[in-house]
Amino acid sequence: MSIIKQDIVLRPRFKKLLPRTNTYYLEQFKIAKKSQKDFIVSIVDDHVFLKLPKDQQQFWSPQLHLEIVEDGEKTSVLHGVFGPNPTVWTMFMFFHFVVAGLFIAASIWAYSNWKLDNSYSIQLGIMFLLVVLWFVLYFSGRIGKDSSKEEMHALHNFMNDIINK
Repeated sequence: MSIIKQDIVLRPRFKKLLPRTNTYYLEQFKIAKKSQKDFIVSIVDDHVFLKLPKDQQQFWSPQLHLEIVEDGEKTSVLHGVFGPNPTVWTMFMFFHFVVAGLFIAASIWAYSNWKLDNSYSIQLGIMFLLVVLWFVLYFSGRIGKDSSKEEMHALHNFMNDIINK
């Protein structure tokens, strides 16, 4: 399955069957970590993190998280997830939850005022603005993802170069 031929979702995932053990591939990534300077390679247990060097990173720069798990005596499975820096992802999700929480609070406030026969137009206005804000968050995420597709392909190609050695 190739990530390049698919539509890239918010946090695209892929899975690949590998013909050798996971220790072989982890060793290949350790060698690549020492022999090149184009990407930052971090290895923790069966997990490999690939990212761009700090001087090339932007706010939306992706990283590739790989998990290489043994799948028998001589084979393994590679699970990959593209995503932004974990700090950026956490902040982005936090904003989504805050908007959702405020929308629920404004809904309750509007319902209470409606039941008490008070004006609830301010609450409806707040709810409308929160929906607009949610769309702004969604489309800013899409724009950020689209702006980093080239970097995602570079990370994916680097990973393929290492595992196909």
